[in-house]
Amino acid sequence: MKDLFPLPFYTEGGFLCHTNSVNYDSFIFRCLELADRGRGSVGINPLVGSLLVRKGEVVAEGWHRHFGGDHAERELIKKFDQGLEQEDVLYVNLEPCCHHSKTPPCTDLIIKSGIKQVVYGMQDPNPEVAGQGIAALRAAGITVTGPVLPELCRRHNRGFVSLHEKGRPYITLKRAQTKDGRVANDDGSPLTITSEEQNQWSHQHLRAKHDAILVGVQTVISDDPQLTVRLMNKKVDQTFPQPLVIIFDPHLRIPAEAKVVKEGTVIITDREAAQKREEELFKTGARILRIPTQNGYFDWNSLWSMLTTPEEDFYGISSILVEGGQKTGDAFRNAGQYDEEVTLVNSF
Repeated sequence: MKDLFPLPFYTEGGFLCHTNSVNYDSFIFRCLELADRGRGSVGINPLVGSLLVRKGEVVAEGWHRHFGGDHAERELIKKFDQGLEQEDVLYVNLEPCCHHSKTPPCTDLIIKSGIKQVVYGMQDPNPEVAGQGIAALRAAGITVTGPVLPELCRRHNRGFVSLHEKGRPYITLKRAQTKDGRVANDDGSPLTITSEEQNQWSHQHLRAKHDAILVGVQTVISDDPQLTVRLMNKKVDQTFPQPLVIIFDPHLRIPAEAKVVKEGTVIITDREAAQKREEELFKTGARILRIPTQNGYFDWNSLWSMLTTPEEDFYGISSILVEGGQKTGDAFRNAGQYDEEVTLVNSF
């Protein structure tokens, strides 16, 4: 199986090389590769990478490393210790911000730095920016080119886009079935469906590309899964944070000794669930969120508010891979709370 969204560029000595005099696409691809290094660490913030290009060669790189840290443009400019030249071009996959948040506006820094040309991948969906960053740069006399590969850039930051356009994380539903449509044995017991190749693809291109993995408590009770990213191609850098594990468990039935019950695991339960088990689960480092239910389902608005609001060392999430059983998947389907569905079908 191939990557759904391969990045067609190559690197040498850590910097992107190319043969064309102007190749906007290749440089934006490199920005996306750098941006991906922040996956799992930036919380509800976007994945952003930046380049400084001089005469067709990359002379500096930067990316947004963690929630609350320097934005990609600021990191690049701060660590670039050479003098800028008139033809230098700043590339960034997302429109530079122009508002005060945890860091000052990147547009102010770019203007002050003396950079005269900026190429961007996509417009920022945040209404506090949404074209205003581009306008600020142009008003300062900077030549701005873009958008370049906006759909690919949106895809790369689909979680961040979803937060601003839908008010919730980007949701991917994953299911596996046999050629004849079965998802379990006739007695309901687990059925091995996917091949080793499919499992590796799923880990590398689904689990590793989402902030969190979500299942229902029955999956934990029946299968005792690890829900980690581990079956990776040897060529892939594996020094990235593991996805957050989220368990739907209305009545706190999850065994405290389950593999997924550990530091950081989020257990979603009903406000009326028994409290006597909380102390036992707290000792494992798990985090319990009480969400009200409506018509047999967790209240979606309350759930999304909890999962996308930074608090202490929790920076929020912007994408979820739902790997639960039929019941959990149907809860998302019936409520229209999903964006895409991936079905793996066995080949035997």
